[in-house]
Amino acid sequence: MVAYDFSGRSAIVTGGARGIGLGIAQRIAASGGSVSLWDADGAKLDESKAALGLPEERIHTAVVDVTDDKAVDRAAAEVEREFGKIDILVASAGITGPNTTTWEYPVDAWRRVIDIDLTGVFLCCRAVVPYMRARNYGRIVNIASIAGKEGNPKAPAYSAAKAGVIGLTKSLGKELADTPITVNCVTPAAVKTDIFDQMTPEFTQFMLSKIPMGRFGLVEEIAALVTWLASEEASFSTGAVFDCSGGRGTY
Repeated sequence: MVAYDFSGRSAIVTGGARGIGLGIAQRIAASGGSVSLWDADGAKLDESKAALGLPEERIHTAVVDVTDDKAVDRAAAEVEREFGKIDILVASAGITGPNTTTWEYPVDAWRRVIDIDLTGVFLCCRAVVPYMRARNYGRIVNIASIAGKEGNPKAPAYSAAKAGVIGLTKSLGKELADTPITVNCVTPAAVKTDIFDQMTPEFTQFMLSKIPMGRFGLVEEIAALVTWLASEEASFSTGAVFDCSGGRGTY
C-alpha cells in the first residue's frame, strides 16, 4: 500500500462510519492523520471509532445530519477546536433512494436524496472552506458517481444529485484555484457496501452488467484514489473528475 504522509493533518470524513467513508478514514489514519468521522448513525460511529483504535487526540466523531446547515457549522467548529485546524474534507455521505422511473418517483424521496447527496455536500464545503482559507491550505474530495455522468435509469434523484456534485466541484475548484486549496471529485462505479441494501437485486445486477471489468469496485480501490487527492502531492489538480469505474466511464 502506498502511504502518504498525513502527520499533523486533520480530516473530516462524512459518512465515515461505514463503507467508502470508513475505508478512506482508515487509510488517512494509517498514514498518520487525525480524523473526524461524521455520520447520522451514532451507534455505528462508536463501533467505527473503536475499530480505528486511534489515540483520543487523533479521533473525533460527530452525529451530523448533513442536510442541517446549523448542525454542519457546529460540527466544523468543533473539529477546528479539537484538532486546531481542518486540512481535508472528504464528503462521502449519501443514499441511493428508491429504484423507480422518474414519472413514478415519490416527491418526498426525491427531496431526501437531493438534500443528502447534493445539498449536504454543498453545506459541508461551505462550512470548511473559511477555515481552510484562513490557513491557506486545504484538500476537498467529493464522492460523486458514474451515475452523475451517464444517468442511471430508475435512479433519477441519485443521478441528478451526483451530476450536481460534479458541477459544484468544478465551480468551487475554479473559485479557489488561486489558493493552495484544491477541490476534486471521484466518480466510482458500483462498490459493494451497505448501500446495496437500499437497492433491488435487479438494479444491482444491472449496475454490474455495465462494468466492463465484470466486477464491483472495492472500497480499498476508491480509498487509494481519494487518499492521493487528499495528499499534499496532489497539488496541480483541481475542479477535476476522477473515474474509478472498472472501464465504465467514457469521458
